Amino acid sequence: MDTPVLQLKNIHKSFGGVTAIQDFSLDLKAGEVVALVGDNGAGKSTLIKIISGVHGPTSGEILLDGAPASFPDASVARERGIEVVYQDLALADQQPVYMNLFLGREPVKGPLRLIDRGRMIAETEKLVKELDVRIPSAKVTIRDLSGGQRQGVAIARATHWARKLVLLDEPTAALGVAETARVESTIQALKARNLAILIISHSLDQVFRLSDRICVLRRGQQIGVRKTSDTNKNEIVAMITGVSE
Repeated sequence: MDTPVLQLKNIHKSFGGVTAIQDFSLDLKAGEVVALVGDNGAGKSTLIKIISGVHGPTSGEILLDGAPASFPDASVARERGIEVVYQDLALADQQPVYMNLFLGREPVKGPLRLIDRGRMIAETEKLVKELDVRIPSAKVTIRDLSGGQRQGVAIARATHWARKLVLLDEPTAALGVAETARVESTIQALKARNLAILIISHSLDQVFRLSDRICVLRRGQQIGVRKTSDTNKNEIVAMITGVSE
């Protein structure tokens, strides 16, 4: 068996006297999409923040490629190959696409260490073509793109830097049908690059289209993990709500 990219073992997270995550365990494998589902307040975003180094777990263990790992802050998680696409995308609206792709990690050249814009543009054009992110040019400003195009750029940036794992928090929440389909196609392209993918989504239709496994959280507790092909929406809804028909 291949070693999972990321293993969470008995993760517990408390904020003061409030328990946000209780005894959570999950393996994430390369080339696999796992969907994390649950109602608002179930602990999904807290879990994403633990994996990405925003919060440390109160107890439990994180393993990366089978070795114990800790991410004291988000920059350490990024250095270890973990990237996040948050709902707000964290894009610089006034900057062109290629600058956003390299934000904070711009390559330089020559003794004066000038920003290598030519390399940035070329790498951006290559990546958006590979992922089929349909934008007019790598030089277009973010503010001039549609919601779906912006989401595509955010996912492309995560893809460019992620070596292990991409975390997607509601990647199509504010998009229409056509743009959602385009972003889902981009996520499928991530899977083809053999990255591990964890996606939070309120859309069960989307979850069943994209995921290989589904993990259900309810009030901070892990209710269960199901292979997508072995379950159905009724079972997942019952697990989310705690109410069976």
